[in-house]
Amino acid sequence: MCARYTGPREKIERRLGEKLFLKGERSHSRKSAVTKKPYPPGIHGRSRQGKPSEYGLQLKSKQKVKNIYRLLEKQFKNYIKSAVDSKKEPYEMILKKLEHRLDNVVFRSGFAQSRDQARQLVSHGHITVNGKKVSIPSYQVPIGATMGVREGSKSSPYFSNLMPQWFKGYDAPEWIELNKEKMTAKVSGNPVLQDSGVRIEDLQSIIEFYSR
Repeated sequence: MCARYTGPREKIERRLGEKLFLKGERSHSRKSAVTKKPYPPGIHGRSRQGKPSEYGLQLKSKQKVKNIYRLLEKQFKNYIKSAVDSKKEPYEMILKKLEHRLDNVVFRSGFAQSRDQARQLVSHGHITVNGKKVSIPSYQVPIGATMGVREGSKSSPYFSNLMPQWFKGYDAPEWIELNKEKMTAKVSGNPVLQDSGVRIEDLQSIIEFYSR
């Protein structure tokens, strides 16, 4: 049985009350659901009021970040727990775990317009790390590793026709060195919080949520 949510992704954004950019280019347009309907889904969506509890705020932060990276509950919880148990700076460790996932590196490198799309590319065997095919979306890409497209996949309609439509004008974050001609991306460092779109307040709330 699959525990991953497969319904409309924009419903998640409406429920949480903010854009998580789950729909690629559509998320940046006026057509996005949270722009057209800035209230929770359901017949009582417009009338829901009241100040959320501390638990409610923590839960919202968890749901928000978990859905940004498109993770299952067990997977996400393990990242938080291991970061806290590491005795290192927890915010940096959480961010590193999330951002160094192979599917996220594919997304951050501009090879896909959403993390769902990136996960599909990885799962279908189109992506390599240091020249070897890796089909595990959660694979942690180490600093110094180079992610690329499998040679046999470069001639596919996606990589030859679809991806070039946005890839030429795409700018990767500073911790990724992008070679657009070779279609490769080298992980040259660790991400910073400002580039991730994740707020430090949310990370603090998430740590508190799992520490209860």
